[in-house]
Amino acid sequence: MKVARLTLSDRASAGVYEDRSGPEIERVFGGSGTGDIEWVRVVMPDERREIEDLLRRLCDEDGCDLVLTTGGTGPSRRDVTPEATKAVIERELPGFGEIMRSRSFDKVPTAILSRSTAGTRGRSLIVNLPGNPKAIGECLPLVIPAIREALKHLNE
Repeated sequence: MKVARLTLSDRASAGVYEDRSGPEIERVFGGSGTGDIEWVRVVMPDERREIEDLLRRLCDEDGCDLVLTTGGTGPSRRDVTPEATKAVIERELPGFGEIMRSRSFDKVPTAILSRSTAGTRGRSLIVNLPGNPKAIGECLPLVIPAIREALKHLNE
C-alpha cells in the first residue's frame, strides 16, 4: 500500500518547529496491522493551490492509495486544507470529519472548530486529520476501520 502523509503547516515547513504530526501518523497507522506501507512524506506551507496540485499528483500520477493530511483544518485564514481537499475530490465522505469532531469534543471542546473532511479521487482516499499529534493519536484509530473498508471498495 502506498500512503502519503502531508503535514500542512507554515511554521513546520519553515523550520520554526519540528514536524511531530507526520511521524505520529506513521506510528499510529503503521502500527495498525495494515501490512507493508510505502510512505511518501511531505511537509509544506498552507498554500491552497500548491496543496491542490500535490493532492492531484499523489492520486493521479504517483498512485497513492491513501493520502493522510495533518494541519490546516482550523478556522484561521491560513487553514485551507479542507478547501484544497474539496477542490480535488470526486466524492465527499463527511462521516470521517463528523466522527473525529464528535469523539474529540468530549475531551477537547475546541474540537468543534475542526473542518476536517475526507473524500475519494479515482482509486485514492484523502483524509484530513487534526494538526495536533495527540489529537492524531485519538482520532486516527477511530477511522482506520473505515479507511480499510473504503480502500477495499475503491479497488473493486
